[in-house]
Amino acid sequence: MLNLMPSTLALFSLGPAEMIALAGLGLLLFGKRLPEVGRGVGQAIVQFKKGLKDVEDDVNDASKKAALTDEDKPKAALDA
Repeated sequence: MLNLMPSTLALFSLGPAEMIALAGLGLLLFGKRLPEVGRGVGQAIVQFKKGLKDVEDDVNDASKKAALTDEDKPKAALDA
């Protein structure tokens, strides 16, 4: 049995002509503000990466603290 219905993803694929048309439309809309938009996107990406690094550091610190407390538990049990 042949599946004659096109894939949903195929409906939204963009070819070179569509990409050029969208780029032209974007240039018309953002024209003079395009450097500002690019700078804003760049700053947002940098802030996002800093946030990810902070979360990763917090997780690493918490895991190190948990490992240290786990090492102390057997010693406390032996002392009692």
